[in-house]
Amino acid sequence: MAVDIRTLDTFPKLLAHHAQARGGLPAIREKALGVWQTWSWARFADEVRALACGLAAHGLKRGEHLAIVGDNRPRLYAAMCAAQCLGAIPVPLYQDAVAEEMAFPIQNAEIGFAVAEDQEQVDKLLEILPVCPMLTRIYFDDPRGLRNYAQDALMSYERLQAAGREFDAQNPGFFDAEVAAGKGADTAAMFFTSGTTGNPKGVVLTNTALIDRAQAAAQMEGLADSDVVLAYLPPAWIGQNIFSYAQPFVTGYCICCPESAETVINDMREIGPTYYFAPPRVLEALLTTVSIRMEDAGSLKRSMYAYFMEVARRVGARILDGKPVGPADRLLYALGDVLVYGPLRNVLGMSRVRVAYTAGEAIGPDLFVFYRSIGINLKQLYGSTETSVFVCIQPNGQVKSDTVGPAVPGVELRFTPQRELLIRSPGLFKEYYKNPGATAEAKDAEGWFHTGDAGYFDPDGHVKIIDRVKDVGRLSDGTLFAPKYIENKLKFFPYIKEAVAFGDGRDRVCVFINFDMEAVGNWAERRNLPYSGYVDLASRDEVYVLVGECIEKVNLDLSQDPELANSQIHRFLVLHKELDADDGELTRTRKVRRGYIGERYQPLVAALYDGLRSVHVEAQVKYEDGRTGSISADVKIRDAKTFPAAAAKRAA
Repeated sequence: MAVDIRTLDTFPKLLAHHAQARGGLPAIREKALGVWQTWSWARFADEVRALACGLAAHGLKRGEHLAIVGDNRPRLYAAMCAAQCLGAIPVPLYQDAVAEEMAFPIQNAEIGFAVAEDQEQVDKLLEILPVCPMLTRIYFDDPRGLRNYAQDALMSYERLQAAGREFDAQNPGFFDAEVAAGKGADTAAMFFTSGTTGNPKGVVLTNTALIDRAQAAAQMEGLADSDVVLAYLPPAWIGQNIFSYAQPFVTGYCICCPESAETVINDMREIGPTYYFAPPRVLEALLTTVSIRMEDAGSLKRSMYAYFMEVARRVGARILDGKPVGPADRLLYALGDVLVYGPLRNVLGMSRVRVAYTAGEAIGPDLFVFYRSIGINLKQLYGSTETSVFVCIQPNGQVKSDTVGPAVPGVELRFTPQRELLIRSPGLFKEYYKNPGATAEAKDAEGWFHTGDAGYFDPDGHVKIIDRVKDVGRLSDGTLFAPKYIENKLKFFPYIKEAVAFGDGRDRVCVFINFDMEAVGNWAERRNLPYSGYVDLASRDEVYVLVGECIEKVNLDLSQDPELANSQIHRFLVLHKELDADDGELTRTRKVRRGYIGERYQPLVAALYDGLRSVHVEAQVKYEDGRTGSISADVKIRDAKTFPAAAAKRAA
């Protein structure tokens, strides 16, 4: 279905269209107590109407903000649309953020109304009321644990809905008039950036920006109301929001909300999504789980798996792309599909996936090829909050492991002499809220958005991103230093979860390593290596050997690139604790805050460059319940094997 954005130019108008055109079809499903509950488009529209009228009765007005905090839930999505019906602006907040992290966006946007999922989110909002006195209304979805809460600001979803139905009955023309008054140029939502280098910025996006880009990508992929999507990532992240809100409103497809984070894989298998999105870390975790299961399988299964995966690596992607493959290989692949690939797709919950995207970080070539080789149409896309996500998408038949594809129709791209990517698109943000300086810095007078990403066009016109412009530096000998490029190469190994590279202005590159506890723990158990936890494993010489082997392979790869040969890793250490967003070391989207980590662990950085073999550290950590503790450990430092550039081919 092609949406006419000249008339259906806001999300409430699109909802009214779906309620009339496909009212009985499923709009959203939620798994509760083990059973899938379905809301039709007609029911969803009815819920939105009641909520909007309830919010209006309580004083929410056009241009004001409504905070939404919680997991993916039908009622929270209904609240988003209810705010838009009134011309108000929903502001999704990260549900795993601690209370103090919620204070800034609420203060910045002067938010007076909030819809929270459950007691956990309500408690955080109540905790910050002393510094957010403007927050006078908090509505909650799940009442468990809230029976004895008596704060004046609190009200249940049901009471809000009842107030709305009463208001609607007394003002019968109000709701329809408010929806009709909305325009495409009105602000549809505000998303706060992750705040990697400072306070988060509120990205203001209009109805037109979100609808236009959602429609462009939907038309490119042939999405329709028969498609099904699993909504399992944070709704405060623009990536999840575009897939579970903007695109279903454009196409009419159904989204499904899993029961919990722990049941996502099982829920995926049950609902069988046809359209899927996952950042590389999710795909890595899925593959790690598969690898662990195969290592624990019998010898016959392991042999069969290894044989047919070799067939898949050789011809699977070619078959998926419709390229010529010999009859013998095609027959072998078909047999492998029956014995290995089909069951594997089912285990992953991807049996029905027609289009799958990955974005947010670079994905390892081996990981990317694995999914495509077993018949999953995984593609890379590129975008950001400021661009309404869809900037570049790999077209079918033109999929590469090292690019993000060409521009999506309607998007203009160019690179500056410094290799910074500039974007002009109908999906560009309106502004950074209350931050004209940052807006002017990011979006110039000609409408070009300065992404801060460094890259170039390959010979086929596909975009290749190598790092952030601000992060690209030089070693003291002038060698190009791209830390994220190095970190991503390390994270391609299943044993390495996070890496932090240092080297700008120095004579060599050194790294911090966080290993993957599940993968390394399983590795240790199979070798009868006893351990008590992460800190214990992080001190083991055997783990240092394992990590050193991964670094050696990365160095060999770097040595073959004339521009990066001298940026090989010379020394490394395994951090005594896992990097954590609650400790400020990662953003809520799990991006490394390299500068903060360098400052916090400055003695470790100094020890790497001073030639020390170990250093004693004590670090404070923050637990999920807000308590703080400390970790004391002796961190070992080891040298990594490096390769002369001229010896690369011989070493290989």
